[in-house]
Amino acid sequence: MQYIPNILFAILLIVGIGFFIKNIRKLIRNIKLGKAIDRSDNSALRLKNMINIALGQSKMVRKPISGLLHFIVYIGFIIINIEVLEIIIDGLFGTHRVFSSLGGFYSFLISSFEILAALVLISVIIFWIRRMILRIPRFWNKEMKGFPKNDALYILYFEMVLMTLFLVMNATDIQFQEANSGNIISQFIAPLFNGFNAESIHLIERTAWWIHITGILVFLNYLYYSKHLHILLAFPNTYYANLNAKGKSDNLESVTNEVKMMLDPNADPFATPVESETNEVPEKFGAEDATDLNWVQLLNAYTCTECGRCTSVCPANLTGKELSPRAIMMKTRDRIEEIGKNIDKNGQFVDDGKNLLTTISTEELWACTSCNACVEECPINIDPLSIIMDMRRFQVMEKSAAPQELNAMMANIENNGAPWQYNQLDRLNWKDEE
Repeated sequence: MQYIPNILFAILLIVGIGFFIKNIRKLIRNIKLGKAIDRSDNSALRLKNMINIALGQSKMVRKPISGLLHFIVYIGFIIINIEVLEIIIDGLFGTHRVFSSLGGFYSFLISSFEILAALVLISVIIFWIRRMILRIPRFWNKEMKGFPKNDALYILYFEMVLMTLFLVMNATDIQFQEANSGNIISQFIAPLFNGFNAESIHLIERTAWWIHITGILVFLNYLYYSKHLHILLAFPNTYYANLNAKGKSDNLESVTNEVKMMLDPNADPFATPVESETNEVPEKFGAEDATDLNWVQLLNAYTCTECGRCTSVCPANLTGKELSPRAIMMKTRDRIEEIGKNIDKNGQFVDDGKNLLTTISTEELWACTSCNACVEECPINIDPLSIIMDMRRFQVMEKSAAPQELNAMMANIENNGAPWQYNQLDRLNWKDEE
């Protein structure tokens, strides 16, 4: 009978980690549905970006208050969960605080964990106040309704509960309290249980212990469905981010080759194109659906924290236009998830009559000024503009569906060599006007 808790713990651990691994495999599969792109260049700079931005939170602190609070939660939550290793060993082998033999160092660790737990709890409460009482505008855009809004709250509640359970677990551990092993915060909580007998206190401690580790495993598996997937993906996302200058746009290789051939004086314009030996479907210009994007763009979509910093600085959004860069990323992620579920159900993708262009409106795409403010502001180097530009390319080059003003401009450039509707010979007529 004494081994039943250990067996139950082992089953809980195997199920929790197994389900997490299954979801991570599905995530990797979905990201790989994107087109290939080479981001293996300049590994030193990429590593530097990852350390500074993902680990060092360098772009988060541009907003000092939220940046500091986020840094506390990030560092605290990661470090505190080092004690999960002790919990796992205790749960599997029936020991109790197996690392307490470290003596003074263990006391130092637990004291640090408790201080961080208290700071995390305070920070999360402030985050809740900012969101629900102060109602910071970027948290209340129209795309932040239903699950996106509730998801942020679920995470806050998760963290509140886990930090509280950690402190209660320490406060009700009689052996731990008597040894005074680093109970710098929990010693002030322990008096709340003075009226309880030893059995009741032990029951509370064991209950808090079980709920705490179960909560951690539930939280781990909730990440896949949550915006907090960025806890894991921020590192590869910043590593594989675009290193080119913000104003530099990429060119389609097929179009570049066509232009080079047109400019080559030795090329025969009447030569018959070389026929492909395979029956491959010609590659689209731009992106119609999520699978037409490259895998880095899909990684961006999954990494989006939905913080709204991009939308809060978007000039189109600030002037009342339909565009929200955050919504672009959310819709892209939802679409690739929908495609993934389609594959899971049918074994391969079966046309469902949907695509990104049925989700992201033409008004959204063409409201973008391509100023790159969203890319510059994103705390983890997500690039909504690249998705917008690829979808515009598809509309222009595959559907001839550019806005009327743009078509007129391109026609003028083709006919007159300028965006304006008058002959090149008339360009300097203004100087003769009185």
